[in-house]
Amino acid sequence: MSGLTTHVLDTMHGRPAAGMSLRLLRGAETLVATVTNLDGRLDRPLLAGSALRAGGYRLEFDVGEYFRDMGVPLSQPSFLETVVVDFSVDEPESHYHVPLLVSPFAYSTYRGS
Repeated sequence: MSGLTTHVLDTMHGRPAAGMSLRLLRGAETLVATVTNLDGRLDRPLLAGSALRAGGYRLEFDVGEYFRDMGVPLSQPSFLETVVVDFSVDEPESHYHVPLLVSPFAYSTYRGS
């Protein structure tokens, strides 16, 4: 099944990043604005089926807000206020999973399965 999903892991606390705000954009258009569930995932794909098209996308994760809400003392703005992941879809009939592993001072991402 084609589609786009994400999963956010809080590597500082060693748990899913529940309650993190994020947005999916294509160009200047915001396609989805949502918040992660208790498992650090979304209740449904960001895009599914024919809604996933070839081209460039941007995921914006509000990590500064998330860590402040967790009681982590951060400067304002924090070192990582918003993590931006720009990526491209070249096979829209495939599944794309873009996980984020994040702490207040570092992050990593990859194309998952």
